[in-house]
Amino acid sequence: MSEISDREMIKTISEFIELGHVENIVAMFKQKPDYYRFTGELLRDERFIVRMGVVILFEELALVRPAEIRLAIPFLLPLLKEKAAHIRGEAVTVLGIIGTDDALNAVKPLIGDPEPQIVELVKGIIS
Repeated sequence: MSEISDREMIKTISEFIELGHVENIVAMFKQKPDYYRFTGELLRDERFIVRMGVVILFEELALVRPAEIRLAIPFLLPLLKEKAAHIRGEAVTVLGIIGTDDALNAVKPLIGDPEPQIVELVKGIIS
């Protein structure tokens, strides 16, 4: 039996999130921390419910696996430079949940973002 591709796994995770099965995804991430590498792609999903589900996922993981959630940081950093403000905002939110020095230092430059809502998110996180 062949391994499931990354693309298929991202699709599966996003569909589970859309259906409201975040607890299943929490269990998957607990079993396989390598899945943190999918965080950036999940936050690029066009469906708001999926992006919001990723935020909820990280809120849950912060409670049960606080040391592991930092594994997502390298996959969130490129999103801070996205043209789409909503993607930058979602990345800022998740980095704020992660809350490590690296995560917080990464969001600080967005205090000068042209989008006022992102500036407010950053202010809330770093204050």
